[in-house]
Amino acid sequence: MRKRIDLNYEWEFTEIWNTEFLEGKKMEAETVCLPHTCKEVPFHYFDETLYQMHCGYRRVIKAPVEWKTKRVILTIGAAGHYAEVYLNGEKLAEHGCGYTAFSVELDKLRYGEDNLLAISVDSRETLNVPPFGYVIDYMTFGGLYREVWLDITEPQYIKDVFVKPEIPEKKGLMRKDSDEIQTQERLPEIRFTGPVRTEVAIAGDETGLTVRQIVCRKPAAGKKKDGQNKLTAEYDTIMGSEMSACTEQTASLAECIHTERKTAGYSCPVVCTELAVPDAELWDVLQPQLYTLRTQLLRGEELLDSCDTVFGFRRMAWTPEGFFLNGRRLKIVGLNRHQSYPFTGYAMPASQERREADILKYELGLNAVRTSHYPQSQHFIDRCDEIGLLVFTEMPGWQHIGDEAWKKQAVENTREMVLQYRNHPAVFLWGVRINESQDDDAFYTMTNAVAHALDETRPTGGVRAHKRSHLLEDVYTYNDFSHDGTNGGCEQKRKVTSDMGKAYMVTEYNGHMFPTKTFDSELHRRDHALRHARVLNDIAAQKDIAGSFGWCFADYNTHQDFGSGDRICYHGVMDMFRNPKLAAAVYASQQEERPVLEISSAMDIGEHPTGNQERIFVFTNADQVRMYKNSRLLKTYETCNPAYPDLKHAPIEIDDFVGDILEKEEGFAPLQARLVKDLLNYAAVFGFSHLPPKILAKGAVLMQRYRMSFDDAYRLYGKYIGDWGGSATSYRFEAIKDGHVVKTVIKEPVKQIHLDAEADHTELLEARTYDVAAIRLTMRDQNSNVLPFYQGSVFLKTEGSIRLIGPETAQLRGGMGGTYVKTAGEAGDGKLIMTNEQGGEIQILFSVRKREAM
Repeated sequence: MRKRIDLNYEWEFTEIWNTEFLEGKKMEAETVCLPHTCKEVPFHYFDETLYQMHCGYRRVIKAPVEWKTKRVILTIGAAGHYAEVYLNGEKLAEHGCGYTAFSVELDKLRYGEDNLLAISVDSRETLNVPPFGYVIDYMTFGGLYREVWLDITEPQYIKDVFVKPEIPEKKGLMRKDSDEIQTQERLPEIRFTGPVRTEVAIAGDETGLTVRQIVCRKPAAGKKKDGQNKLTAEYDTIMGSEMSACTEQTASLAECIHTERKTAGYSCPVVCTELAVPDAELWDVLQPQLYTLRTQLLRGEELLDSCDTVFGFRRMAWTPEGFFLNGRRLKIVGLNRHQSYPFTGYAMPASQERREADILKYELGLNAVRTSHYPQSQHFIDRCDEIGLLVFTEMPGWQHIGDEAWKKQAVENTREMVLQYRNHPAVFLWGVRINESQDDDAFYTMTNAVAHALDETRPTGGVRAHKRSHLLEDVYTYNDFSHDGTNGGCEQKRKVTSDMGKAYMVTEYNGHMFPTKTFDSELHRRDHALRHARVLNDIAAQKDIAGSFGWCFADYNTHQDFGSGDRICYHGVMDMFRNPKLAAAVYASQQEERPVLEISSAMDIGEHPTGNQERIFVFTNADQVRMYKNSRLLKTYETCNPAYPDLKHAPIEIDDFVGDILEKEEGFAPLQARLVKDLLNYAAVFGFSHLPPKILAKGAVLMQRYRMSFDDAYRLYGKYIGDWGGSATSYRFEAIKDGHVVKTVIKEPVKQIHLDAEADHTELLEARTYDVAAIRLTMRDQNSNVLPFYQGSVFLKTEGSIRLIGPETAQLRGGMGGTYVKTAGEAGDGKLIMTNEQGGEIQILFSVRKREAM
């Protein structure tokens, strides 16, 4: 029976790979745990060569005598970017992709002895493998940055399982022309008997073996595990010498798949089975029901191996009219994600990878993510499966296509990507083209062929940045950077694609067109948000565009050729610590799970030229927003905006700073009050310098009919709008949902500030790997508003069973920052103490449990 042994602790690490390290000689080496980055880096302003090195990892494996009759298989989750595996000084394997896993059979172990496992990892960008060869717009951090483990199996074991669930054609799904459910929170109840076809690859002598399969329903994400519900009877298929017991059709299919697997690099037989799952439910972005297929390998009644595969029932259709999930049109709303973090690069444990998916789904309200520009952690994709977040994953690369050896490796990368991620129901599109590369028909014919051969259930796409390129994929995926803040949010499909008969999707927008920092001016941050709103609105308006992925989720470290000169691309709707910028509220306001109310202005007139308020927007998912000035209601806004007719919750523009006070306090007649109010509200935003004809005409009526002068207008402006030298003004905004106030925001002069810290979780578990908690740091005023121009330091100190990641001083930029703490190999309590000279001291308490790795 298979036994898994995790190898994530007690590695020796050296930044300089050499013969002495390979041979196990004593030398200076650091003891590290995995996931590990070959070099912790500063937050910004560092040379990217800092992490480019040929480094090494080694550790001892004790191989008991009883392993002699077993197979011992080493799996490395990821090694950035070229790895060689050695056992007792002998090279066993090499791997040329920094973003996929690979396995090595340790068939030369010395049983009953200690064995030295050494792994050489090369992260230099001179490598002739993707994505290297030219400039790259992201840091390519190195190290053993995912987990490593051993599988101890019998000589015969399950090498691979591919699950292909199906939904019967006539099972009450929505019509393809229906948008009915797009804004609903639940799917209609659809239950059916779902057939599940599987391919099971068996390693070793298959004579007389049996494959048994059982399907169980998984508990919903976030719910307590109350036991799995067994759904199917055991299903047996006889293999080897008893293959004749199968139907002729099954044997023929198995032979076909066997040939395919040999092409894919396997040399083992494949058994094809089919099960029926009664009372099955759909996997959907609204209702991500998952199932577990347990595949067992037996010889008689002896259980040789067991493998669990998670899957879901869902029907996808990519058409010229858009994307359809389970029979209904679904507009894809997503962001691009890099897997990098401050300080540690790519190296983070499962808790942080899973947190990323939760932020995308629950904080930002997205239904999809693109893993740009490479396959990402299985933990991240697992969580996407659990919560219903669609994933577009693609082969590694960025613009550059190399020589024939480079292309051969890229094809191999495509093969590994499909084999390793094809059971995830969240994955809905394969990216088989190097991001933004030029046409290369021979090359991309191969990558498409590999993806289609290994997975006939999903289409392929290929992200390009030029129009009417050759379309060998099933979906035309295009980076549309046409929006400049003054024009339409996207181009029409017919002006871009080379084949109107195929599906079309926008895969990047904004990003480098308008980089935005958390500490940029208020107007810059506002315009950043409006650009995202414009693109979302205009893509929603065009039904033949399947959807879009904005660039991008969070800021990221980049090379010297890109970014803002400090080695950061400030393209995210969140900063590097996953603190939200204003643009994040555009996405968050499209969901219904939690109330959103964000104001684009601090209402401080001195922030703007000539003291004008400028245009102010409210981002909310409420039904109404009430705006008060000094407790006096100015206006109740309905959440609709004709400028964004196709957004479910459009930005609201504030257009009234006066209310009805002119009639009440100045005694103006209704018409006079309305005309003066229009004039003052215009001047509040744009000033008096360049009044348009429409406003001048209203001023003329006031002068002729009511004998008012411009001096009167200035006086009233100073009294009711400008407030120069007057008492402090307080604005209150209330979000109303179903008749109730669900969120309140108060904007007034800052009187007090305090440091706020939020940990994503405080109960840490050290098991297969160490655990990490992310802490968001913010400086806030007395009303809990983030202070966007606060620049200061927070001094960090840990006590007990946790340790800091990164420096002992956290810098707040734009009033926001962050840090990380990790477990340190011991159970118990821990404390993070954070001190700021203005914001005071706060503490977060952690508890650490330790469970022995399997």
